[in-house]
Amino acid sequence: MSSPRPARFTLDPAFGIGAVNPRIYGSFVEHLGRCVYDGIHEPGHPDADEAGLREDVLALIRELGVTTVRYPGGNFVSGYRWEDSVGPVDERPRRLEPAWRSTETNRFGLAEFMDFCAKSGIEPMMAVNLGTRGVEDAGRLLDYANHPGGTELSDLRAAHGSKEPFGIRMWCLGNEMDGPWQIGHKTAQEYAPLARETANLMKQIDPGLELVLCGSSSFAMPTFGSWESTVLTECYDKVEFISLHTYYGLDREKPDLDSFIASAVDMERYIEAAVATCDHVGATLKSDKKIMISFDEWNVWHSEPVSPPPSRAENDWPQAPRLLENSYTLTDSVLVGSLMIALLRHADRVTSASLAQLVNVIAPIMTEPGGPAWRQTTFFPFAQASRYGRGRVLRVEVDSPTHSTERFGEVDLLHATATHDEEAGTITVFAVNRSRTAELPLEVDLRGLGGVRVVEHLLLTDDDPDARNTLTDPERVAPRTVDASCVTGDVLTSTLPPLSWNVIRLAVTTAQN
Repeated sequence: MSSPRPARFTLDPAFGIGAVNPRIYGSFVEHLGRCVYDGIHEPGHPDADEAGLREDVLALIRELGVTTVRYPGGNFVSGYRWEDSVGPVDERPRRLEPAWRSTETNRFGLAEFMDFCAKSGIEPMMAVNLGTRGVEDAGRLLDYANHPGGTELSDLRAAHGSKEPFGIRMWCLGNEMDGPWQIGHKTAQEYAPLARETANLMKQIDPGLELVLCGSSSFAMPTFGSWESTVLTECYDKVEFISLHTYYGLDREKPDLDSFIASAVDMERYIEAAVATCDHVGATLKSDKKIMISFDEWNVWHSEPVSPPPSRAENDWPQAPRLLENSYTLTDSVLVGSLMIALLRHADRVTSASLAQLVNVIAPIMTEPGGPAWRQTTFFPFAQASRYGRGRVLRVEVDSPTHSTERFGEVDLLHATATHDEEAGTITVFAVNRSRTAELPLEVDLRGLGGVRVVEHLLLTDDDPDARNTLTDPERVAPRTVDASCVTGDVLTSTLPPLSWNVIRLAVTTAQN
């Protein structure tokens, strides 16, 4: 197929969206499947440290560039008994874990999580149980975790070996409470006063906390919009964030690849609708406060079984079963890059996000018990965005050829954004070509930047859209440097291969006009 006309946009530092908050490069660790056990924590593994953390996994997490981790759930948190997870490991109880029908050993608990965060260079983001518990329990957990000392619970933390407080600043007020699948599911009218009362107590204990209110579990939820309006009206002055969650998968029986690859259209509409609802409530309350978005669960998630399903006999509650272990393709990685672009394009309001999850469970990192760890295809766009997507997001208004999709109608072939790190003197363009068959020429007007040169063009693509990295072939798909971009005068020209994720790094070589 012949190439379409060029896609075009202009970059000018006078037109920006907002600063990139590093928390946008967060992830998520839940006690689900093998995310924790046999994932980040495997005592006895050849690469395990004295605490049982796999150092090969920690190295990949640092390479991935994760800044925050939301913990311990997820659906798990709605039945979470935090006191089970503290104190001497051998004295901790084993419990039935109904959210994922597993047995929870509690051998990895709160102190172990904080140790993991310290060793990974990650900020912790803690969730409280508003499913089976509530206000008092949230206050007790906060006392144990953050109070310096002199109370029953802070002194208990010290007795457990953690004299210094954990200092957790960001807390989620429950998880997906709008979802009927959630333990302790509530209506908006039930959740709103509970969240407000919990937030009120937590901020009486520590006024500097940043609190995340549960928003909708997806754009498709029938209560979306009305849920946000109800809970924000009650809690607006007590919280800093409202959460959004979304996953995008491909129906293998009726694959609609073009719509799947364009799923960021849905994510951007979701964000913009949520922001509009937040601002409507703020206007109604005559408040000048802006509620930020914590997009604290997002990813590609194919719902078909991808490994032998664990037994679900009536009395079978396995430990760390293999659940939701998607093996990601090149196509999936291009969509993850596009979703990362969508988050950056709304950096003025999306100031926290969590790729769900971090290891083994719909994750960019995979492990085998006693064996290696490796990067999935989706590892690369996230890692490159975290490494190079710093500074300030510039406004990118694309003039692009389009193609037709069943779900979204006419969609731009080019999905793009750019960041400007003024201190480093760099511009980074992130671009996805959504066409599965044709190259996409790109022209970027750089007149507002002064002198600019191309540092490198990093490309992730493959002749096989289903190519993936596996235990036996862990480096099948990887980014490479290509000679596909140049600057002539004030114009960057490039060629984006079909179905590709592109990172074009530029250096500003002269003073801006």
